[in-house]
Amino acid sequence: MSTVAVTGAEGFIGSHLTEHLVARGHKVRAMVQYNSFSNFGWLETLDADVLDSVEIVLGDVRDPGSVTGLVKGTEAVYHLAALIAIPYSYQAPHSYIDTNVSGTLNVLEAVRHLEIPRMVHTSTSETYGTAQTVPITEDHPINTQSPYSASKAGGDRLADGYYASFNTPVVTLRPFNTFGPRQSMRAVIPTVIAQVAAGTREIVLGDLRPTRDFMFVKDTAAAFHTVGTAAAETVVGRTFNAGTGGEISVGDLVTLVGKLMDVDLTVREDTQRLRPTNSEVMRLVCDATRLRTATGWAPGHTLEEGLLETIEFFRNPANLARYKTDLYNV
Repeated sequence: MSTVAVTGAEGFIGSHLTEHLVARGHKVRAMVQYNSFSNFGWLETLDADVLDSVEIVLGDVRDPGSVTGLVKGTEAVYHLAALIAIPYSYQAPHSYIDTNVSGTLNVLEAVRHLEIPRMVHTSTSETYGTAQTVPITEDHPINTQSPYSASKAGGDRLADGYYASFNTPVVTLRPFNTFGPRQSMRAVIPTVIAQVAAGTREIVLGDLRPTRDFMFVKDTAAAFHTVGTAAAETVVGRTFNAGTGGEISVGDLVTLVGKLMDVDLTVREDTQRLRPTNSEVMRLVCDATRLRTATGWAPGHTLEEGLLETIEFFRNPANLARYKTDLYNV
C-alpha cells in the first residue's frame, strides 16, 4: 500500500478524496489544520475501517516545517488546502494570499527538495471568470474577478513556474463547481437543500442568473486520483479541467431541487449574498476533453443522481444538525 499525503483532508472534497484513496488501496497521511479542539472536521464521520488507513496530522500549509513533515516519504501529494469562500475573500484578502499562494509555495518546495514523485495541485474554474468562449477549455484566458480567484491563479502560476524551472512533477486539476454531501452552506446547492430539509419553503439566495457546471464530488475525487496515478508523461506539467459539460442556472437549479424534494419553493433575494457587480462570474461550463483524452476519466453521475444523494445526506437529522440553516454562511 503506497502512502500519499492530502492537505485540506478535513474538508468537503478532501474527506471524499481520502475515502476514495483508501478504497483504492492507499494509506493516507491527512493534514488537518491545527486547532486546540482536536477537531478533525469531516474525517471524524468516516467509517472506522477507512480511518484505519488514515494517519491524521495536525498542521498548517502556511508553515514550511508542517508541510515537510507531512510529505516526507510519500509517493504523491494531493494539495487541496485552501481558503475557498469568495465572499470572505472580500473581507480578508491577505489570508487568501497566505494560504492559497504561500501555502502552495511551501508544498511545491517540499515536493521539490524531498523529490516526491507526484504533486496534484488544486485550481478552480473561478480563475477563468465569466466565460468568453464556451465550453471553457484550458486555453481560455485567466480572468480573476475576486481576491479568491486571484489567489488561486497565483498558486497555479507557481505550479507552472516550478515545473518549468525545476521540473517539479506537478499536475494541476481545475474542477468546476463540485457539490455533494458534507459541502459547506457557503455554496448554493447545500444552501438550498439544507434550508428545504429544515422545513423552509422560502429560500434565501443571491443572484439567480449565473450558470454553472455542477459536478458530483465522487467524480471530482476520481479525477484527482486519476491525475495522481496516471503515467507521468501524460499528465505532469499540464493543467486539466474537470467538469461535466452541462450547464444550469441557479434559478433553474432551485426549481429542480424543489421537484426532487417534492416541495414548492419561492426565492427571496438577499442583498448581502450578492457579489459586487464586476465580481460575479455569470457563466461557467467545462470542456474536459483534455482530461478524458489523456486519462480516460469521465464523470459517472448525472446532476440529478448527485442531487438525490446530497438530499439524502441532508435529510439525515444527524447530518442536518451540523449546519446552521438560518444563518448566512460567508
